[in-house]
Amino acid sequence: MKIIDTHQHLWDLERFNYAWLEGLPRLRRSYLPGDYRAAAAGLGIEQSIFMEADVDLPYLEEETRWVLRLAGEESPMTAVIAGARPESPDFPRYLERLAAGAPRLKGLRRILHTQPDELSEPPRFAENLRRLAPWGLSFDLCLLARQLPIALRLARACPEVQFVLDHCGVPRVKERELEPWRRHIRELSRLPNLAAKISGVVAYADPQHWSAEDLRPYVEHVIECFGWDRVMFGGDWPVCTLSASLRQWVEALDALTRDAGELNRHKLFYANAVRLYRLAAGSHPPAQANIPAVNGG
Repeated sequence: MKIIDTHQHLWDLERFNYAWLEGLPRLRRSYLPGDYRAAAAGLGIEQSIFMEADVDLPYLEEETRWVLRLAGEESPMTAVIAGARPESPDFPRYLERLAAGAPRLKGLRRILHTQPDELSEPPRFAENLRRLAPWGLSFDLCLLARQLPIALRLARACPEVQFVLDHCGVPRVKERELEPWRRHIRELSRLPNLAAKISGVVAYADPQHWSAEDLRPYVEHVIECFGWDRVMFGGDWPVCTLSASLRQWVEALDALTRDAGELNRHKLFYANAVRLYRLAAGSHPPAQANIPAVNGG
């Protein structure tokens, strides 16, 4: 099975700082391209998309330029979703500096699940998001389940922008909580400019005792609502390692979708990413097991 991983993080702690890692000692080391190649070995991942990792603000633009240089080198990483601050009056200038002459830049993201709900309420936020459409860039939404009405408001306010909802809308998997998450997902799925990423849910499960069946109600509901044409696989590596290896997550989703048919699984794991993130199909070989990791941490 060919796979495009639409949600792959990297961070180099010798270059940049990530304040949020202070509370997660298990993740507080550098994760570099060689580490990802080792984690993805043998899984059939032909391409991956770097997803910004909420770097501290002083490093925001520098981090993006670093990963844009890495993309397309000896790595499956071929595209970049960069960090951004749409609430900032400097956003238009930032966008122009970033997007001009950067064909591997496919979209932006602003982490919202760690921010006050009011951050995206001023008109400037949506006004700046609407600037993405002329550049052909999408916007990833990372929100807690209780914040999903924010996603609804932004996607409605920016109908020309392609939005991607990360991590199935961050349901409370460990707590087995379905409502109001389930209702919000159904409402969001009615918006044609919104797609959903089947990613991250394993990190919200019980890290010691999760199984694929624990994830099933959340994965199946998102696919049922959005349909097979608007869902994409994301690994969320290395954050997924809080509960599972990348291989374990891929195998769990493979098991959950085994009866969906070859065409639907191809859409989920590969084809939808090519279309929604505007990728070149088949441009890189799968990650191999014999490529050594470059990070000694």
